[in-house]
Amino acid sequence: MQRILIANRGEIACRIIRTARRMGIATVAIHSDADRDALHVRQADQAVRVGPAASAVSYLSVENILAAIGQTGADAVHPGYGFLSENAAFCETLQQRGIRFIGPGPGAIRAMGDKIQSKILAQAAGVNTIPGCNAPITDADQAVEVARGIGYPVMIKASAGGGGKGMRLARHDGEVVEGWKSAASEGRNYFKDDRVFIEKFIEKPRHIEMQILCDAHGNGVWLNERECSIQRRNQKVIEEAPSSFVDARMRAAMGEQALSLAKAVGYESAGTVEFVVGGDRQFYFLEMNTRLQVEHPVTELITGLDLVEQMIRVARGEPLRFTQAEVGLRGWAMESRIYAENPYAGFLPSSGRLVRHQPPEESDRVRVDTGVFAGGEVSIHYDPMIAKLITWGEDRNTAIATMRSALDNYLIDGLAHNIDFLNAVMGHPRFQAGEITTAFIAEEYAEGFEGAPLTPELKHFFALVAVSIEQAEEALLSPPPAREEWVVMMGGEAIRLTVEHCEGDNLITLADGTRLEVGKAYRPGNRLATFMIEGEPRTVRIRRIEGGYQLAHGGRRVQVTVWPWRLYEMAKRMPEKRRASSSKRLITPMPGLVRQVMTVAGHKVSQGDPLCVLEAMKMENTIRAEKDGVVAVVHVRAGDTVEAEAVLFTFE
Repeated sequence: MQRILIANRGEIACRIIRTARRMGIATVAIHSDADRDALHVRQADQAVRVGPAASAVSYLSVENILAAIGQTGADAVHPGYGFLSENAAFCETLQQRGIRFIGPGPGAIRAMGDKIQSKILAQAAGVNTIPGCNAPITDADQAVEVARGIGYPVMIKASAGGGGKGMRLARHDGEVVEGWKSAASEGRNYFKDDRVFIEKFIEKPRHIEMQILCDAHGNGVWLNERECSIQRRNQKVIEEAPSSFVDARMRAAMGEQALSLAKAVGYESAGTVEFVVGGDRQFYFLEMNTRLQVEHPVTELITGLDLVEQMIRVARGEPLRFTQAEVGLRGWAMESRIYAENPYAGFLPSSGRLVRHQPPEESDRVRVDTGVFAGGEVSIHYDPMIAKLITWGEDRNTAIATMRSALDNYLIDGLAHNIDFLNAVMGHPRFQAGEITTAFIAEEYAEGFEGAPLTPELKHFFALVAVSIEQAEEALLSPPPAREEWVVMMGGEAIRLTVEHCEGDNLITLADGTRLEVGKAYRPGNRLATFMIEGEPRTVRIRRIEGGYQLAHGGRRVQVTVWPWRLYEMAKRMPEKRRASSSKRLITPMPGLVRQVMTVAGHKVSQGDPLCVLEAMKMENTIRAEKDGVVAVVHVRAGDTVEAEAVLFTFE
């Protein structure tokens, strides 16, 4: 194996390039027009264009990828995840041409790629399976009948679905009808397979998966489990290894069942068997992913293995170099998926240019897998992932603390991101206690995300930071007096502080008499600064806004205004101007493709009613009415492509 073509893009392509280079293997990147300047293109030894921006005619074009293989002389292909990674026909075509596919054979891919067939095979291999109907559901009426027979709640799934697509939870007949239509639609649009099946939804479910590795010589090992229960819309957000819910006996049982299934289909390579685990600790087969998983780094950190390297070695025909007894489990690892999305606005996808991308410094405890760079673009055409942030610690609490610090030190400008949300989840008492299920986000953020709780301690921290920033700004004009009185306005509350200047530090006294020593870490213009509060380093993101600053730390974002005491006394007597909004237009919060329009002019709608479905970054988003009203004009129709802030509907 001399030259690997990577049939993928983004962070996973960069990840594969890193290992291949260390192994002395040349790499070939493929790219669409939208990715011609992407990071993976810059890092590979060669790069070949495979088509326009749309993945259907570029990254999913077998014909174009085969042409790239012929052009570059690549003798192997690593598919990464997504795209063609679980396409049995693609794997078969490569084998026929003498090109190594760095993954399992087409038989295993085909057997496990069909959720209905894979469940039947799992049952035959002695793997626990979820009660349900394995036959495809042909219409909504049958879906309701089957769901009633199984008993609510049920999970509706597209047979070829994956990555959170084609999955809907239903608790009554109405949700079954809507869920069946949505699952079939997503299966048809994304996987060209509209077959849908229904199974029992497990109460208090956890999503726990087992990483396996098998070679062509009959050897197989399981590499411990990953907890992937923190999900939104069935898409993983935070993963960890191991799981705080799994003990040694349960781990071994899950591992042995995963290997039994792998052996039943003649599996060779790295793969993942996913289980849903109930509150009663019973586990059931969910699906098998016949590829590298997005969250594979957490397994690498606790085992010391490079899974991409292992896949390459297996593809070269090498036997595994270690046994099950030699598989380690060292410490704890966490992974956060950094997405271009706005958690403060219903997690709507964001796209555009990354004005600034400054990840935390990497070390033996902090790892950043990314496929972007400052000045690059996050495109509407692909997954909105910016990076994966992975941390390690001797135990779970240490791994969480390291992750929270790393998130605070991650700076992104130019588009919305979910860093505050990830940090808030990490700091949530329920998450820290390990009391999580796949419903965690839906339950804890049912009304949307507004930031981590603004505790008195966090409020004081922001006040200290705000005053320190303002003083540093003013010190550019004149030396500060020995003692100053300040007021920080935060969310309508006035926080009074007294600052005594010392050499190197400030001694700040709050109104309640609390005295804190604050290191002078800020320099005017900094967007990221680490303050020493009583000797403890705490990093804050800083953005100047009209009249003050926007500060972010620990999953909370606040806007503050800083006043010298005398000016505050004068300003609070000034009348406040009020602004009223009278907009009658519904504007799209993101660019995308209009998949469906559900209303017409003259139609009376209520707050929350669905108006249209907008597809952006591989996800379908339902746009709903913000308030009661009557539709005056419908500005779009199915099939239209709209830019951000385009008018979708006008109301009377």
